[in-house]
Amino acid sequence: MFCCVGNDDDVRAVTLGEAGAFRSAKRGAVMIDNTTASATIARELYAAAKAKGFDFLDAPVSGGQAGAQNGVLTVMVGGDQPAFDRAHKVIASYARSITLIGPAGAGQLTKMVNQICIAGLVQGLAEGIHFAQKAALDLAKVVEAISKGAAQSWQMENRWKTMNEGKFDFGFAVDWMRKDLGICLAEAKRNGASLPVAALVDAFYADVQKMGGRRWDTSSLIARLNRTP
Repeated sequence: MFCCVGNDDDVRAVTLGEAGAFRSAKRGAVMIDNTTASATIARELYAAAKAKGFDFLDAPVSGGQAGAQNGVLTVMVGGDQPAFDRAHKVIASYARSITLIGPAGAGQLTKMVNQICIAGLVQGLAEGIHFAQKAALDLAKVVEAISKGAAQSWQMENRWKTMNEGKFDFGFAVDWMRKDLGICLAEAKRNGASLPVAALVDAFYADVQKMGGRRWDTSSLIARLNRTP
């Protein structure tokens, strides 16, 4: 069984709700949740599944729309080794990288790390491109020069051109990134982590939403920098 929905409430509804999957799941089944949600809901559903005699894996994904379409997502998993081993072949049908991180909730926590890293990276790339534009540099030559060194990233190689052109219809939406960063910041309050950059970038994405960019992809941070005062 699989699910991939919006947030904690959605996951709870499709699993524990009146018509939820947990009501009809057979003993020995494995429920794989690809939603990006909280570690709290992952642990809750793991316990509920165990009580009913089947397994639950929190298995959020990274790779965006292109990764899903091409079957090359990265999947970070929380749960038990035997359930992971049973589910691995099926998950491999849509994933290039699959890693069992640890017990229930570890997959979701790892996805939070992923989003924290991406938030800072995209803001840095947006500022770099913005700076190059203001400096009247040939951006194609700039990227050719720096993308072979320490500044290289997937975001740079795949998004620099569309960011420079002000096109933002190529992936993960700002609304979803804000949802994910909200999960990260809430978890940080619980575990005592300090996330000043993630919090700042979340506020920048809020500005993009106010600009009408709720469905723009996450590279649209540059639009905030290039907006007309």
